[in-house]
Amino acid sequence: MSTAAARPLRRDAERNRRRILEAAAEAFAERGLGITMDDIAEHADVGVGTVYRRFPTKQALIEALFEERMAELVAMAEAAVQEADPWEALIGFLERAQELQAANRGLKDLVLGTSRGCEGVVCMRERLAPLAQTLVARAQAAGQLRADIEGSDLPLIQIMLGGVVDFTRDVNDDAWRRMLAIVIDGLRAREPHTELGAPALAPQEVDSAMAAWKPAPC
Repeated sequence: MSTAAARPLRRDAERNRRRILEAAAEAFAERGLGITMDDIAEHADVGVGTVYRRFPTKQALIEALFEERMAELVAMAEAAVQEADPWEALIGFLERAQELQAANRGLKDLVLGTSRGCEGVVCMRERLAPLAQTLVARAQAAGQLRADIEGSDLPLIQIMLGGVVDFTRDVNDDAWRRMLAIVIDGLRAREPHTELGAPALAPQEVDSAMAAWKPAPC
């Protein structure tokens, strides 16, 4: 086969790969990670054999989506650190990241449950942690954020609110916003503050906790 004849096939393959990823993202968002490759093929309107040619296993598909969702979260954080008001930048990032999870049933499992384990978690921390720390430091320097907050507190806040999202999703999908408002008031730099009952986790402790977390069976 000539090179010229092969090029359309490569373009078709890339289109199919893109269609499968988009369909999987939509299906995971609606139904979580428990769906099957057959479900994804149907959602993408391609044969299941096409899905397996692009992604030999469901885990390979999940990991490809992990990379895309990571890029989305990093882009949110990068945009936040460019905002003029440090407090609005921090709170806006927390809210936008939580909106992403609220709209996507599979996001938490996707981010925390990849079988890459520690490798995936470390990759996530290396990309997001410096941005989160910048958001925290800017808000503290502006006198807007209490001084005893650490960058490593942010992913735990997101996980905590994520539990509310999961618990209330089918009853009131905005209930987490009330809890976020309570959290925001607890973050403000004003006195008196309730003393924090434990030190912040070290980044390595956050890594370990996230790597050990087990999602619902797929």
